[in-house]
Amino acid sequence: MPSTAATRRVLPSKLLALPGVYRPQADTALLADELERECLGTGRGVLEIGTGTGALALSAAARGARVTAVDVSRRAVFAARLNALRHRLPLQVLHGDFEALSRGRRFDFVLANPPYVPSPSPYPPSTGRARAWDAGPNGRAVIDRICESAPKLLRADGVLLMVHSVMCEPERTLKRLAQAGLPAQVTAEARVPWGPVLRSRRAWLQKQGFSEAGEEDEGLVVIRARAV
Repeated sequence: MPSTAATRRVLPSKLLALPGVYRPQADTALLADELERECLGTGRGVLEIGTGTGALALSAAARGARVTAVDVSRRAVFAARLNALRHRLPLQVLHGDFEALSRGRRFDFVLANPPYVPSPSPYPPSTGRARAWDAGPNGRAVIDRICESAPKLLRADGVLLMVHSVMCEPERTLKRLAQAGLPAQVTAEARVPWGPVLRSRRAWLQKQGFSEAGEEDEGLVVIRARAV
């Protein structure tokens, strides 16, 4: 059964976040809590997709993992590198698309808190702050890419941990991962109040069937898949 997480606050403290960089929020903490349950020993290879401030990557590095963190935002890359220096933790932080930067490499763990907010725009933004949350009309533009790429990124017995909104239909994620040969399950759930982005597009979300009238909170899930 998935846990309804009351997170244990395992994220690093005093993280610097430059303007426009996604700050750790409830979804980050939920994913960090699930990562804490994994056997993440010294020398294990970890890839974090969309690192932001580097919070999750630093949590893994603090446990001895060899971590590569990737982000499409130059500001996020700079912030993660600064936070690694401040916490005196080894962290490789790369700027660009995760598929291009990880080609030919395999990892013991892949961590992802991708953009997952449904957007009226037909395509995810290529610049600006909204890259951290907008993910096309169904919120799955990046989620589906991760599902497709995961088998090529994971070593045998490697684990994918990904968090996203229930608006993005977790069942679809489980099905896509299973079709890719990765058995998956929901391991944690939480409900959190809507933030300003969801509130700003309330009418559109209701019209598209993503929410009900008067809804004020959002469901989050962590999905765990394992390479066999």
